Amino acid sequence: MSAMNRKVIQTLAENISKQVEHFSKTETERLIREFHVLLKEPMSNHPGKEAPGVDRGKFRNILHEDFGMTDRMIMDQVFRTFDKDNDGFLSVKEWIKGLSVFLRGTLDERIKYCFGVYDLNGDGYISREEMFHMLKSSLIRQPTEEDPDEGIKDLVEIALKKMDHDHDGRLSFQDFEKAVKEENLLLEAFGTCLPDSIVNTL
Repeated sequence: MSAMNRKVIQTLAENISKQVEHFSKTETERLIREFHVLLKEPMSNHPGKEAPGVDRGKFRNILHEDFGMTDRMIMDQVFRTFDKDNDGFLSVKEWIKGLSVFLRGTLDERIKYCFGVYDLNGDGYISREEMFHMLKSSLIRQPTEEDPDEGIKDLVEIALKKMDHDHDGRLSFQDFEKAVKEENLLLEAFGTCLPDSIVNTL
């Protein structure tokens, strides 16, 4: 790496690390280098073309290979929560800010993040239908004589009974936040969207 590139990365890392609470400047530099390594790989949907950022397919591969995620719907929603400008690519800032919460976020940050993942249509609520689709997508199907959709509908009703504090048949952010603060295990009630263990070193 040339001295010029090193200086650019250091300056960028210094600027980004001021905006991100959970990574040091050195860790931010490492993440910037990793980001640039990812950009040099061919785009998953346009081979041979240089990417303006990390695309959905590449990001999904990272979530699967590095964090063991397998649910495509949840992985796409995680991408959407990282991609703040909705351009279909993660910029270096979106990448680092997203990883900051994903890997080391406080409980409040992770509640906001998980709610954003579970709010499939971005309307500010997690509806019965959204819960149903996420649970159906994330649960392992067992060969039984019963209709599996009935069991999922029962789980949705149980979740609403436990989490819907204002009893309007859907979860607002306030409902979700209150329920998770009362019982932290509800943070990933509708599917795994955080790593199994918090990563402390990069």
